[in-house]
Amino acid sequence: MNLELTKKQYRRLLDLVYIGNWILNSTREPDDRITDYDDVESKIFSYAQSAGMSVVAQMRRNGAMGPSQMYEDGGIHDAIADYEDGVFFEILAEELAIRDMERESSAPGDEDELTSRIDEYIEEFEENGTDRIYIEK
Repeated sequence: MNLELTKKQYRRLLDLVYIGNWILNSTREPDDRITDYDDVESKIFSYAQSAGMSVVAQMRRNGAMGPSQMYEDGGIHDAIADYEDGVFFEILAEELAIRDMERESSAPGDEDELTSRIDEYIEEFEENGTDRIYIEK
């Protein structure tokens, strides 16, 4: 298989591969990693030097290519953090909306009510983050 990419497209592919592998493997223990994804990441990063982007890749201890420290410190984790924040607040809003509906014995499966409540929580989180979330003891 041959894949032709512009330099810009290759750089975007590096980001996509890195982010994908991060999501799949970053929370796993070393012996529980999905190594097939590590192998794909290594393969894609191995072309960095021939693409004129040697600063984004470096040899790992295991002899495989991977992202360099410069690459990892260059803002890719800001994109991951933005994604994580969005997912966190969406899941939290949905869980809180479901909890509220169960406590109030709302009609289960009322998607309009659920959506409305989720939207209210999302609006709250957009305005205040978690500043107004309290745990009663």
